[in-house]
Amino acid sequence: MKYLVLGASAAGINGAKTLRKLDKNSSITLISVDDKVYSRCMLHLYIGKKRNLETLSFIDKDFFNRNNIEWIKNKRVSKVESKEKKVILEDGTFHEYDKLLIATGSSAAIPPVENLREGKNVFTLRNLEDAMAIDKLVNISKTAVVIGGGLIGIDIAVELINRGLKVHIVEMVSNILPMQLDERSAKTYERELMKRGATILTDKLAQKGVLDSENNVVEVILTDGTRIGTDMVVVAAGVRANADFIEGTNIEFDRGIIVDNRCQTAEEDIYAAGDVCANKPGIWPLAVNEGITAAYNMVGIDKKIESSFGFKNSMNFYGIPTISIGNPNPKDHSYQISIYDDGQIYKKIVHKDGIVYGAIFQNDISYIGPFTKIIGDGIAMDSIDKNIFKIGYGDFFHVKPNGEFEYKII
Repeated sequence: MKYLVLGASAAGINGAKTLRKLDKNSSITLISVDDKVYSRCMLHLYIGKKRNLETLSFIDKDFFNRNNIEWIKNKRVSKVESKEKKVILEDGTFHEYDKLLIATGSSAAIPPVENLREGKNVFTLRNLEDAMAIDKLVNISKTAVVIGGGLIGIDIAVELINRGLKVHIVEMVSNILPMQLDERSAKTYERELMKRGATILTDKLAQKGVLDSENNVVEVILTDGTRIGTDMVVVAAGVRANADFIEGTNIEFDRGIIVDNRCQTAEEDIYAAGDVCANKPGIWPLAVNEGITAAYNMVGIDKKIESSFGFKNSMNFYGIPTISIGNPNPKDHSYQISIYDDGQIYKKIVHKDGIVYGAIFQNDISYIGPFTKIIGDGIAMDSIDKNIFKIGYGDFFHVKPNGEFEYKII
């Protein structure tokens, strides 16, 4: 059996590792554009001087040798020929497979803002090369514009502020971290950022970058006419799946590769996992789970993703812990919103007909564990006569007649 894995991040590495665990003898080859294995979720810590090249890695130095996995570095895939069961690389070489795992992740997208894509000092933060380039320019910069106030954008902004830069954050909606938080909880972080000199421009869009004679963006002009002088621009405003090479196959694609609950695509013997997949939040634990699930099915052991729930974000900017789960900002006004707010501790729970759909806990994250289970499994709570903010595991902890434990409202 020949297993071929494309991609060396969370899904690809854990997929390859699991393949070797389940199949001690077959050939496993991993191909990646990178020549290092590192955690993309920690790239901002490299900019902040809190991690180096060695501590960004999430595998042991002898990982590939110990697991007898051939690693082909610095190679990009140009095409998958599913009928012939081979993958063509950009250099014209090819690799055959019996089972293929696509775990090529996603790339950051730069919006079609005038001169932004041409700017030499305009960066995204998706690869190690991005982090290294930003780090180098920070040493000779005083100001930065961060376009996008989501989690990646704020991670970057915090580290740039820590490095002494004046940072301007441009976000198109009314508050930062709009996918994770609501206006109340986001304002807590906005205040802390502004205390440290950040300028936060919400409900704003970048319209144009002004270039100097060397093609560096020296000013960003917003749609309302605001002009921001800058030494560098970091864009954190969306990603796209790295899957151009599937053209010509029967693999279904809708802003990502579509897979079933076994991580199998519409093509026989081709699986996909991680950020390259459609309609999945790009978080590390889910990518790991998908890589492992795909590996089990590739070796013929039936395994399903038990829950596709993966939208859980934890953050701790400036010593303020916050966890957001599920959908804390439903647009449908038929949902009920329960809020506890004493000025410091803030908790919000979104529920409807006894089912909890989302939650935000800030400054006190106790009891968040049970809500992760409740939301992830869709456990009904309408039979519990108790303050919703005090619900714990004990309220749905049950012993079956055979002595096994389960979580179930009784």
